[in-house]
Amino acid sequence: MNITGATEVGGVFEFELVRDGKVIDKWSDHNLVTNEGLNDLLQVYLGNGTQKTTWYVGLFEGNYPPVASVTGATVKSAANECVAYDEATRPEWVDAAAASQQITNTASKATFTMNASKTVYGAFLISANAKDGSNDAASKLFAISRFSAARSLVATDELLVTYTVSASSAA
Repeated sequence: MNITGATEVGGVFEFELVRDGKVIDKWSDHNLVTNEGLNDLLQVYLGNGTQKTTWYVGLFEGNYPPVASVTGATVKSAANECVAYDEATRPEWVDAAAASQQITNTASKATFTMNASKTVYGAFLISANAKDGSNDAASKLFAISRFSAARSLVATDELLVTYTVSASSAA
């Protein structure tokens, strides 16, 4: 089947690293929308799938190159999820209303308050909140992004994460 035109779904993670109350670094990285995320999007919107009403942001500390086949059930071990932060669960991704074919959490950034020194390599968006991965088996991994360069975080750093998803169609 040949479909003319292109449709794209993707996003950008934006990060602010705050140390001692001051922003010391800002960067952004494009993501990979996983096969699982794309299938879930189609199943929920056009099929009879169940909508995930809450999404969460996670970090990883493994030197992991994301692949489309990674899933919610495998991301914690594949990417070596970072859990060295004070929040009891993965921070929630609190979206605002979609507009101009985008949806984002700009108004409510996911915040990680580090409690140990770690080198982190990337972030992901998942439908499960347990940072120990105990509820990941039934979760969906929508997107994952590897930083263009690893970042060194120290205890008491805050990492603020914004994720914006866009959809576009070209004829």
